[in-house]
Amino acid sequence: MKFKAQEKQNQLIENITVHHLVIGVDIAQEIHVARAVSFRGIALGTPLDFSNHLEGFELFRHWIQDLLLTYKLNKVIVGMEPTGHYWLSLARWLSSQGIEAVLVNPHLVKKNKENRDNTPSKSDRKDALVIADMIKNGYYTPVRFNPEAYEELRVLMANRDTVTKRLNSTVNQIHRWVDIVFPELRQVFKILTCTSAIATLRLFPLPKDISRLTTEQILTGWKQYVKRHAGVKRAEQLISLAKCSVGATQALHAYKLHLGQLLEEYDLAQRQLEQIEYELQLILERIPYAQKLLEIRGVNATSLAGVLGEAGDLSGYTHGNALLRHAGLNLAESSSGKWRGKMVLSKRGRPRLRHFLYLMTMCMVMTNPEIRALHHYNVEEKKLKKMKSIMKLCGKVARMLVGLSKSSETYDSTKVFPQAA
Repeated sequence: MKFKAQEKQNQLIENITVHHLVIGVDIAQEIHVARAVSFRGIALGTPLDFSNHLEGFELFRHWIQDLLLTYKLNKVIVGMEPTGHYWLSLARWLSSQGIEAVLVNPHLVKKNKENRDNTPSKSDRKDALVIADMIKNGYYTPVRFNPEAYEELRVLMANRDTVTKRLNSTVNQIHRWVDIVFPELRQVFKILTCTSAIATLRLFPLPKDISRLTTEQILTGWKQYVKRHAGVKRAEQLISLAKCSVGATQALHAYKLHLGQLLEEYDLAQRQLEQIEYELQLILERIPYAQKLLEIRGVNATSLAGVLGEAGDLSGYTHGNALLRHAGLNLAESSSGKWRGKMVLSKRGRPRLRHFLYLMTMCMVMTNPEIRALHHYNVEEKKLKKMKSIMKLCGKVARMLVGLSKSSETYDSTKVFPQAA
């Protein structure tokens, strides 16, 4: 079945009938603004300011009912921008009331704000009217709340990104600390985050402390953290380098306190990552087709959890191209007359979904022989640039994920990638 974006657009336009009251809501943290138009774009009633709590939502509902009675309409569609997290409460309440809620792209709102008055002016009431106009023209996406498992994946993966950034920041600060206080430590340990290096920083971080120790004392300290320690030669090297260190000699108490806090932050981030990884595994076991996808070489739990958390249930997509559009990996053309511009990625979608699809594809190129062979064919035979080949493979991977999720079949490389067979 061919996937055509134009057919989807036609269906969205046809969804708006003469019986519809079209409402646009400009979302804010505390006070939302609503405007209403007919299916032809004629402004109806007066604007409404309502607060982001139940009393405000009830006021909004009464306003809608008055407009329906006044203009003899019987259907309602409410659209809004997905502004941060402020729109979630209203969208969930509308869903509980049986009112159709849709989302509009903030980029398109900015592009269409001059349609009514031909001025670049901006206000909450004008934005609400622009959103209503976009809805009656079919430029919207229905709000779909994912099942709990996919929502949990999205929350956990967002949390994982935050913890990973904290961990990377802490590691960078540990590197900085070593460069200032004990730069010779790099000659003993090439990787400062290895177990023995971290044990050294915990037990005797300052060079003057190490210079007073014997080899046996250092080995005894390492044995507290590792069974197979760095060895006698490294212990002797550590002592000799500490005696001639060119590191800082002032404010050592403050440096030692700082290192202790960095190591606490490092341990906390490591524990949190382990806990998140464990929870991700449990959630993926609850998704029927997830284990089937994990059997594919190059598809790991982290990248799959990222894709499912951002995209939702893959079996609900019509085609893999719909997943690509959701990620912003669909192609955009710029041409006029005889002039033909470059084909570029639209990047009008979820950046985190693009990120995880790209990481999954790169991992498959490195570990999956069929994907690697196809990448080699694109580069060597078809003379594509390497990155262009990767983006082309992203499309194949997206179609593979959606196809396998919708079917009961297991992964077969000869069917999915017949060119590489």
